[in-house]
Amino acid sequence: MGILSRASYVIRSKLNAVLNRAEDPTETLDYSYEQLRNELQDVKQGIADLTTQKKRLEIQKRRLEENVEKHNEQARQAVEQDREDLARQALEKKKQKMTQIEELESQISDLQSQQDTLVEQKDELQKQIEQFRTKKETMKARHEAAKASARVNEAMTGAGDEMADVNQAIERAEERTEDMEARAQAMDELREDGVLEDQLSDKSSLERELEDVQQQGSIDAELDTLKAEMGKGEADGGSTDAESVSESDLEQELADESTQVDVDESEVEAELDELKEDEK
Repeated sequence: MGILSRASYVIRSKLNAVLNRAEDPTETLDYSYEQLRNELQDVKQGIADLTTQKKRLEIQKRRLEENVEKHNEQARQAVEQDREDLARQALEKKKQKMTQIEELESQISDLQSQQDTLVEQKDELQKQIEQFRTKKETMKARHEAAKASARVNEAMTGAGDEMADVNQAIERAEERTEDMEARAQAMDELREDGVLEDQLSDKSSLERELEDVQQQGSIDAELDTLKAEMGKGEADGGSTDAESVSESDLEQELADESTQVDVDESEVEAELDELKEDEK
């Protein structure tokens, strides 16, 4: 196989594949049915033309038969008048007409045979067309049912193009919703941990740290007070041991701690004022 032959074969195969994909079975069936009807119409037209031709020959035959009778009568009249020459001419014409009649009868017989054959073919073709029409309608109904079933299955399974787009839209919406939910949960956790409020506050990180230190100092002072109270309880209920803490010692210690706390707070306030001045 040459290059051109192979290329032509490939092109034809590609075109055939494209046509097969583009072909609509229902349209093909309707077109085939119309073609058969056209063929039936052509057969009927052929039968009509053949019948017309046969009728013309039959009319011509009748005219020749009339001429035969006429020439026969002329021959008789010529014999009665002792005109054998005229009688002979009349008989010769009669003979010619009879020969033509025989030829016409043969042609008419052939045309009749052709007509009978065409009528049989027409009846058979018409029968086939009726059968094809029934089968065509059945196939079209099956094809439409199959298309509807395929569309339903595609819609149910999401295999169709439109359903694929819908599924993609749903997936994108789910992803965005999950992102928003995760973001909302993260914001809740940050707010519970106090990070969100710190970020929204207008205080600097140093100020927040100093406040934490001050709060821690207050907690330490409260803890010392609690310890002192517990020590006082032990002194009242037990012996006067040298290691026990007296009431005056506790008061003195608490006073020292309060003074220390006040000093720390004043130092913190002074540092905060300096930081504010620097920021300005």
